[in-house]
Amino acid sequence: MGSSSSALKVCTEHQGGINWLSLSPDGQWLLTGSEDGTARLWSTADSQCRARFQGHESYITFCHLENEVAFTCSADHTIRKWDVMTGQCLAVYRGHTSIVNRILVFKDYLFSGSYDRTARCWSVDKEKPIQEFRGHRNCVLTLALYSSKDVLEDSEEEELEEEKLNRDFLVTGSTDCTVKVWWVSSGRCHQTLLGHTGAILCLILDPPNRELFSGSTDYTIRTWNILVNRCLYSGSADRTVKCWLADTGERIRTYKTHKHSVSTLKYHAGILFTGSGDACARAFNTKTGILQRVFRGHKLVINCIQIHNELLYTASHDGTLRIWDIRQIYKWNKRRLKERSIQGRRSQKGTLSRLFNNKVGCMVHQENRAEQEAVELV
Repeated sequence: MGSSSSALKVCTEHQGGINWLSLSPDGQWLLTGSEDGTARLWSTADSQCRARFQGHESYITFCHLENEVAFTCSADHTIRKWDVMTGQCLAVYRGHTSIVNRILVFKDYLFSGSYDRTARCWSVDKEKPIQEFRGHRNCVLTLALYSSKDVLEDSEEEELEEEKLNRDFLVTGSTDCTVKVWWVSSGRCHQTLLGHTGAILCLILDPPNRELFSGSTDYTIRTWNILVNRCLYSGSADRTVKCWLADTGERIRTYKTHKHSVSTLKYHAGILFTGSGDACARAFNTKTGILQRVFRGHKLVINCIQIHNELLYTASHDGTLRIWDIRQIYKWNKRRLKERSIQGRRSQKGTLSRLFNNKVGCMVHQENRAEQEAVELV
């Protein structure tokens, strides 16, 4: 059993549960969206709250942070754009008729999914919808985006001449148990992926390998096409995290010790961090499966995890953001890796059979390297 550790700092400024946590691309800022209807900006350098974004008329469901602007969506049916440094609201996007669940920002476009059964594409600068995606029979919970040039063969692209001005696809997951793929330019549904028998909670895309993963309340993860030499991590209400070989569906490890549902997870540099309904975060070594540390201090479910500069950030429904020092975990793993490397070099001084064994070790190392590009799914 791993040892417990105490948080470096506890941030208690929010007056309600924290529903989402977003890290800026440059790693300097964290954005939290809360049940109290506000979002707050935190510095990763000193963990201080630098700005408060207030204006939504109901709770914030999701937030997205760029280096200079932030986006939030809410149960008040709107999406807002904010100036990161001043906290000023720069734009309000209106059009959805129910709770907005998710947003996705790509270049000059904003995508959103809602309980009103639609997804929408907006012009970020003009505050107006430029495309609407209708076809789901229930609410849209999750979004993903990719370009057809990353996944289609040249011959396939020639057949899609009418779409060549914009070959982007939007992928939506819904409580109607389907995943839909849409042409962004036309709003036309390109494909409906059937098979799940429960709501689609999350989507993970790997366009270079032509792979899409979907996670559902039917207790399954489905993979569309083949993703080679990758590991997929899934968290479940059965209190476990499982590691799978994505190309075969084989389960290779189960991470237990959680005392409640696994609510969030994050893979980073050989460590799997999990958050649970038991109010604890945990760190597992992915190569050994050993529990290395338990982070205790939250009072309610941990909803989101972020990692930056060897610090772990956990956001909880108890309304707090906690920051934890995880340097010792990485130091311990690097030391063990160095020990194994030394042992490997010594084993080369031996018989021919040992040299052949070392070649097998290289194949295992290839698997380990692929594991560093692991996919997360909760």
